[in-house]
Amino acid sequence: MIKEAKYIISSPDVKDCPQSGLPEYAFIGRSNVGKSSLINMICHNPKLAKTSQKPGKTLLINHFSVESQKSKDRSEAAQRQEWHLVDLPGYGYAQAGQKQRDALKRMIERYCLMREQLVCLFVLIDCRHEAQKIDLEFMAWLGENGVPFAIVFTKGDKLGRVRLQENIEAYRKRLLEEWEELPPVFVTSSETGLGGEELTAYIEELNQSVQS
Repeated sequence: MIKEAKYIISSPDVKDCPQSGLPEYAFIGRSNVGKSSLINMICHNPKLAKTSQKPGKTLLINHFSVESQKSKDRSEAAQRQEWHLVDLPGYGYAQAGQKQRDALKRMIERYCLMREQLVCLFVLIDCRHEAQKIDLEFMAWLGENGVPFAIVFTKGDKLGRVRLQENIEAYRKRLLEEWEELPPVFVTSSETGLGGEELTAYIEELNQSVQS
């Protein structure tokens, strides 16, 4: 459904982000969780967001302009949707100095709390691992501050179908120890395309609700 996506700007602070007013969808997660690869997958452009085997490479707020297409039974003008996709810095990069970690934390928190056109924050989780304290604490912070978010499990191709479902279910149970209701959950793989259509369909649904 995504027709075109292009890089706009990298910003050191939320005040420097584009002022277009377009609805915005941001991707975040621990360092090396596969944010850039997932963005490239759903946008059908392997070179859109820079990927790296080394954690901690995304240090700025990276904005991309996206044009997507809605269902075919409407006029072409009505089908077009324009929005921003944002690649946020990863959190929890242990090899970064404390000063850099604190600066990235402030950058992320200021963006989440102050970016008025942010519609949904997609929190990426590596499906191979059990629930990590840093992820749970970040999602709890989002809930306390009323930041709308969804959970996106990445690297779904790295596990067999049964093990994958077991890991997802175990994570759900862990979250339900503290949450009465879970946010939307997606399972993806940037290698196989798993979950890409579901993710973009959800963004389209949110876009329609924002515009109505």
